[in-house]
Amino acid sequence: MTSPLSIGQPRPRRNRRSPALREMLAETRLHPARLVAPLFLKADNGPSEDIDSLPGQRRLNATDLTRECEALLKAGVRSAALFPCTPAGLKNDTGTESLNPDNLLNTTVRCLKKEFPDLVLFADAALDPYTTHGHDGVLDAAGDVDNDRTVEILARMAVRQAEAGVDYVAPSDMMDGRVKAIRAALDETGHHQTGLLAYSAKFASAYYGPFRDAVGSATAKGYLDKRTYQLNGANTREALHDALLDETEGADILMVKPAGVYLDILCELRRRTLLPLAAYQVSGEYAQIHAAARQGWMDLHAAMTESLLAIHRAGADLIFTYFAKAAAQLIQS
Repeated sequence: MTSPLSIGQPRPRRNRRSPALREMLAETRLHPARLVAPLFLKADNGPSEDIDSLPGQRRLNATDLTRECEALLKAGVRSAALFPCTPAGLKNDTGTESLNPDNLLNTTVRCLKKEFPDLVLFADAALDPYTTHGHDGVLDAAGDVDNDRTVEILARMAVRQAEAGVDYVAPSDMMDGRVKAIRAALDETGHHQTGLLAYSAKFASAYYGPFRDAVGSATAKGYLDKRTYQLNGANTREALHDALLDETEGADILMVKPAGVYLDILCELRRRTLLPLAAYQVSGEYAQIHAAARQGWMDLHAAMTESLLAIHRAGADLIFTYFAKAAAQLIQS
């Protein structure tokens, strides 16, 4: 039978006809070293606790945290982001436990750095794990987050984290001017080598719910409105403006969060900065994939890989993802 295509017709499918060719010509490649594993910390050494809304994730006691870090390093994941679940009795309206040099986060950082000196550690600088109201800062008389009072606390909090040994302080609060204040506080206290990863384009998103369950910052009222400080999902220019301000204020790495529904922002920011870019595949994105896989509507590993490739392809050098260990193990297999 004569082919309807003319002789000499381009046939792009030639480059896709075998696994070896597809691998050879892949333009985007995931590598375990580009993945950052978020880890949730439990305050006591009772049994680690499953997080129902984050399948496969747990609030880890000290013993299980050590085992998890060993498994991550074995899989090739060399970075972790730590999130404490602060006991209710240590929370108050102003989040003073965040400044305790011996709080759960700082104590854990010291232990992990002693046990795993080559594990790169990121620590959030935000007050939501420490406040009774769940907001990322202290509130003014009108019930809104007081920007400048919050920034003053964040700068002191960042110094405590640097003293404990974190590699990167990561302000995730979206207060104005906090990157400049934190960088100045770190430098003034001799922590010149402590890096600063800024959550630079962090959107007010419906995809954070499982995370708030995990750290205990969800409120009895349900959804917590953070739109006075987190970004409007309708705005591209505003997001880029905020991110580039963080660059001028001294950030070492910029982040877009969430990742999957803001790939356009990630791509645009990649064109405008030479700094490394991170993107956070957030709890709702992770839970969404798991939920569909449980129903048999998607293949878990295929959806995981495709979602991470999309984030990397859009411009992320680092990907914060709850899939970090599973993805690294799949890459290495």
